[in-house]
Amino acid sequence: MRHLYDRQRLLRSGRGFTLLELLVVMVIIGLLAAYVGPKYFSQVGKSEIKMAQAQIDALEKALHQYRLDVGSYPSTENGLAALITQPNNEPRWQGPYLSKAPPQDPWGRPYVYKYPGDNAEFDLFSMGKDGQIGGEGEAADITNW
Repeated sequence: MRHLYDRQRLLRSGRGFTLLELLVVMVIIGLLAAYVGPKYFSQVGKSEIKMAQAQIDALEKALHQYRLDVGSYPSTENGLAALITQPNNEPRWQGPYLSKAPPQDPWGRPYVYKYPGDNAEFDLFSMGKDGQIGGEGEAADITNW
């Protein structure tokens, strides 16, 4: 009986957290978020760059297979779409060379393809996070050369 009485007395007292205790907890949570947040978002940027590099590598392999079958790389006008649908002037085309449409880069823009290339046999690149040619860090171009 004494146990029941003590429990009811505690419930009636209504002791909760003070404003100071709540502020201290909120400051601690804010400090943790300020420390962890930037580290998390820098990892997101690195993973987007690695994804773009992997996609360019896969597109390069498909383009090389296209060249083996047809004898040359797709023209700039036909672009990466030639890996999915047969161009009208290519009777030796044996594709599709990709299982689905060429992906967009991790920032939602199409990859730039140019044949013949200025820097390699063909140029294939993403303009990076900023969508502009050039740049540094996360805004740098991701290329096949």
